[in-house]
Amino acid sequence: MANGGIIGPVINPIISDLNQTFTASGTFNMPNSGPAPGQVDYLVVAGGASGGVFGGGGAGGYRTSFPGGTKLTITKGSATPVTIGGGGASATGGQGTNGTPSIFSTITSTGGGGGGGEICAGSSGGSGGGGGKNSAAGGAGNTPPVSPPQGNTGGTGAPGSGTQGNGGGGGGAGAVGANSPGATTGGNGGAGLANSISGSPVTRAGGGGGGAYVNAGTGTIGTGGSSIGGNGGTNGINATNGTVNTGSGGGGRGLTAAGNGQGSGSGAGGSGVVIVLAPNAKVSAPGVWSLSDAYNNRKAGTWN
Repeated sequence: MANGGIIGPVINPIISDLNQTFTASGTFNMPNSGPAPGQVDYLVVAGGASGGVFGGGGAGGYRTSFPGGTKLTITKGSATPVTIGGGGASATGGQGTNGTPSIFSTITSTGGGGGGGEICAGSSGGSGGGGGKNSAAGGAGNTPPVSPPQGNTGGTGAPGSGTQGNGGGGGGAGAVGANSPGATTGGNGGAGLANSISGSPVTRAGGGGGGAYVNAGTGTIGTGGSSIGGNGGTNGINATNGTVNTGSGGGGRGLTAAGNGQGSGSGAGGSGVVIVLAPNAKVSAPGVWSLSDAYNNRKAGTWN
């Protein structure tokens, strides 16, 4: 065709974003399309920890480039493994169980630190677990250290009196876990953080609330951070789990008035999540090719 003309319909690219959420381990396949050099935004949240006998579980580490952070460069057409961290299992005695890491490319978020046992400090992690009774310290957050920080420290347990005592709240991505305010009240879990990488604001990585124990009656439980961390337990109230796929910590177990563990155990940690946003990466929509000299053998029409 000397002067070309137009043939169609065929495929004319209209470029849109590729947004993929992983709630289980898998593979991110970077498209060949889209502008160079193949940069993506990410949100990587590790598994939250379970609470201990008293301390609330720490939230999983929370790392993101969205909005305005440094993107990752992913080779076009490549396959990148994605690991989703599991939440820490419920504990029946002693310290809670740490969550496990979530991993995407070069980004690793550390699992949350388990809540403290009866007189034990909380464990360190992405966010630290709350401390047990007798003023046990909360675990350190942002462990190992990264910038920006991936989490916060857990709260300190209450001094207690005799067999009374309460746990501190687990640290959250947005705030430290609260110290237990007194001998009959558990500390609240630290708040999570909201992010709109998936298209609308969603809050993730709240800390677990501390459990409570009093000589008689019912203590006041610590509540989970941002209502996604698990609540603590006390006489007649069981601890609850961190919300799945948010990396939130579970509540501290607490004890009954008889000094026995409340319920079947502490609250388990919530599993983590990974979200990848590849701007201008997906190609679709009908259109036409132009083979005329005027279009220099390129696709006709507007590229949106």
